[in-house]
Amino acid sequence: MENQDREDKMTTLSQVMTTLSQRGIYREYRMSDEGNMRLDNDQTIYQPEDLTILRTYRFEGDSNPADNAVLYVVKDHHANIGFILDSYGAESNYSGDQFDQFLRDIPVEESDEYNIE
Repeated sequence: MENQDREDKMTTLSQVMTTLSQRGIYREYRMSDEGNMRLDNDQTIYQPEDLTILRTYRFEGDSNPADNAVLYVVKDHHANIGFILDSYGAESNYSGDQFDQFLRDIPVEESDEYNIE
């Protein structure tokens, strides 16, 4: 019985992404091969100071280290809200240090509004 609360919580990436989508958060910020961060296919190029991390979710695979991922709920200076998805471990979405440094430079203002666990 004591684990019942834990079983009711969303623990998978797909569950969290589905819930975010239901809340209207489905657009993805992605870094291009040239190192430009954009929201979906928009032409606006973002710098770290143009964004704010509102919530961070970490997912770790039970048996496979390649199943590790971090999902960031992010807001830009135009009040667009989307997410950045970073899988890490044996392989990553992005090669090199540019993406990691970009993430480290984004201001963080964790908001309980986006806590869906």
